[in-house]
Amino acid sequence: MNPCTTHNGIADAVVRSLEQYFNDLNGEKPVPVHDMVMKCVEKTLLQFVLERVSGNQSTAASLLGINRNTLRRKLTDYDLL
Repeated sequence: MNPCTTHNGIADAVVRSLEQYFNDLNGEKPVPVHDMVMKCVEKTLLQFVLERVSGNQSTAASLLGINRNTLRRKLTDYDLL
């Protein structure tokens, strides 16, 4: 089952945020939207999951479905270490 089809609260939040972002631009040119959204969402996701597992990186990596080394690289990239 696709969680995005049954629990669309995250998708709805992204749409609301993007609508607000484009409204706030007031005619200015937007930054590359895909990169902006992915970075914001990924950093927030990493922070949230790490808090939920009390900083245990092995458990966080497992919950995220990524390798622990990948998690550490992402944490370094986002200055979360």
